[in-house]
Amino acid sequence: MAEHITDAYVVSVLRPYVRATGPLVDALREKDPFSVLAREAEDPVIDDPRLRDRLLHGLNAVKLPGTAAWADMDIGARTTWWTGRVGRFTSLVAAVPGIAGAVSDLLPVQDTLGAAGQGLLLCALAGERGHTDVATRVRLIAWVLFERDIPPELAEGRMADRGAEDAETERLTEELDGERSARGRTSLKTVARTLWRLGRSLQEIPDELEKRPSGRFYHKALGLLPGIGMAADYLGERSGLKRVAKRADRWLAAHPAPAAGSDGA
Repeated sequence: MAEHITDAYVVSVLRPYVRATGPLVDALREKDPFSVLAREAEDPVIDDPRLRDRLLHGLNAVKLPGTAAWADMDIGARTTWWTGRVGRFTSLVAAVPGIAGAVSDLLPVQDTLGAAGQGLLLCALAGERGHTDVATRVRLIAWVLFERDIPPELAEGRMADRGAEDAETERLTEELDGERSARGRTSLKTVARTLWRLGRSLQEIPDELEKRPSGRFYHKALGLLPGIGMAADYLGERSGLKRVAKRADRWLAAHPAPAAGSDGA
């Protein structure tokens, strides 16, 4: 994109994205949502049964939000949980295009899915620190992924834009909301498709996506090779997520949430 991308434009893209992550994070919090899809016989996301079983073993061996064990975990442990469980899923989805090797690098698929997964992780981590408002999460994503320091008042958005923001948020979550209403639960297929929609929404700021933390140089080199490209891209996305979590920890430590009952002044 030749023209300069303003902070206001970044905010207009991120606000509906952040609002749409709410139900997606809730879906990923549910007990054992991953095995619902992984055990389905038709059209599985992961075709290799050995890879599917290994992934499930790693996902199901961790503590779950809402349990007594979760209440006893500190922020560091919860960050590790989100980076691990949600990170494995989002990294895998982002790495799937790498199966085609260098061809996929001609398209923005991995960057958009990777950025969507990283933003999802950041919203989950913000929630663990008590930040439930959209503006703070917008500022966190902009700082960690795009190296932008968005002023609080700008991150609040404009009231004149609320109608368009509401419509875009509804579009991003319509499939997720529809399935939950019809079936009472959410399949991983729908979660993956919603992540794809979130990623596509970020294509409005393609130059910003290039700034996000990603894999090391050797991950990128190996990602050009057919066959092993997916594995290299997966490891690269996992490396990028760890760096995202570290940057988020610094920002959140410097911007603590107001104490319960505080008026925020």
